[in-house]
Amino acid sequence: MRHFGLARDAGGLVSRRAGPVARQHGGEDMNEDAVRQAIIKGIKTVFDPEIPVDIYELGLIYGIDLTSAEDGQFNAHIRMTLTSPHCPSAAELPEEVRAVTQTTEGVKEAKVEIVWDPPWDRAKMSEEARLNTGFF
Repeated sequence: MRHFGLARDAGGLVSRRAGPVARQHGGEDMNEDAVRQAIIKGIKTVFDPEIPVDIYELGLIYGIDLTSAEDGQFNAHIRMTLTSPHCPSAAELPEEVRAVTQTTEGVKEAKVEIVWDPPWDRAKMSEEARLNTGFF
């Protein structure tokens, strides 16, 4: 399944190439794919309070861009949307995404950008999310 230019599998977004390597605090190397997967794991702990599904499975994350930082870590730029421009959680959800991304091993700085194009619709939900919410 394609998700706005990135390949998506059961584990999340998949990088098309082997990325640069970040140095973990524990001394082991962490590559771009590992950092991306760790970010996705963190984002999957953020739930829309009105829908009992995490925002990643809801399809609210449109992209995760990583760039190498000077110290061998990565700067993360997350592009996300909300279910509606009038979402009551419009202030909280992006900040939660930024916070979980910022605390991810290998991330130096995290920024979250809200985008409205393309608008979110139920077709962006994963099959699991549609089954859990009854939207098939």
